Amino acid sequence: MDANQIIDALGGTFAVARLCKVKPPSVSEWRRNNEIPNARLQFLRLARPDAFEGPPAAGQGVADAA
Repeated sequence: MDANQIIDALGGTFAVARLCKVKPPSVSEWRRNNEIPNARLQFLRLARPDAFEGPPAAGQGVADAA
C-alpha cells in the first residue's frame, strides 16, 4: 500500500490528522510525498490494524505451489 491508499483506508486526510493529532496540511504533505513518517506509520498500524488488512501485495505472502 502506498501512502494515499493507507490514508484513504483510514478515512481520509482529516481522519488521519485527528488520529495522529497533527494538522491536515501535514497529512496532505504525506500524500504529496507519498511517504508517511515511520513513527506515524507504526502508530497507525497499532491504532488501526484493520486498515492494513487485506490481500498481500504482489510478490508478498505465501508462495504459490508449483
